[in-house]
Amino acid sequence: MTRRQEQLQAFDRLLTIMDELREQCPWDKKQTMETLRHLTIEEVYELGDAILEKDLDEVKKELGDVLLHIVFYSRIGSETKDFDIADVCHSISDKLVERHPHIYGDVKVENEDDVKRNWEQIKLKEKGKTSVLQGVPKSLPAMVKANRIQDKVAGVGFDWEHPEQVYQKVEEELNELKVEVASGNKDKMESELGDVLFSIINYARFLKLNPENALERTNKKFIKRFQYLEAKSKEINTSLSEMTLAEMDVYWEEAKKV
Repeated sequence: MTRRQEQLQAFDRLLTIMDELREQCPWDKKQTMETLRHLTIEEVYELGDAILEKDLDEVKKELGDVLLHIVFYSRIGSETKDFDIADVCHSISDKLVERHPHIYGDVKVENEDDVKRNWEQIKLKEKGKTSVLQGVPKSLPAMVKANRIQDKVAGVGFDWEHPEQVYQKVEEELNELKVEVASGNKDKMESELGDVLFSIINYARFLKLNPENALERTNKKFIKRFQYLEAKSKEINTSLSEMTLAEMDVYWEEAKKV
């Protein structure tokens, strides 16, 4: 048996188990697309955590959880005769072929930027698409959404030419925020803070960095150091609220070296 045959056999096993659970398990029988939605989002975040932790065994398990949800939605779709797993596979396969004319057609590309531009232009030609930003989900977290917005408009040529220009924009937005902070107008302060964050996310894109990954890296670093501080406060039988900032700072600096 070839590895591809093993893969197909494994996928067939999953489909069979899904059918059995849907027909026999009281919990699985009750689920709808709506009840699964929040669980799916949770599974994707868990996959994201495993990727950031570089825990490949956990990545494998979390991919299985995500795949289960895809199979589950497809099974529900088959019950209403709207679509099944074959339709799902054909749909994404057709899309990939259509959006890679440099592989499946005669279009020539020089680099990945050309590929991205072609991708966005092809999407605009698809039925019902009037804006390049239509494909950005409304429910995305704000930082992820900002990153996707910038990617998409850059794909049709609306972009800065050099990273230095973007950094200058960051400085400009910071100065505008400073002015509004001095004015004390909360609404304008919030607006300018949003501009600062948007410009920093854009700068990260020019540096080929993922702002979500960068911020999560800092979150994890902060959590680790703060928990070190908490542990040290317990060692000396003193609560954090009773420690001075200077005392906390000593342990904080220690945490950086751990």
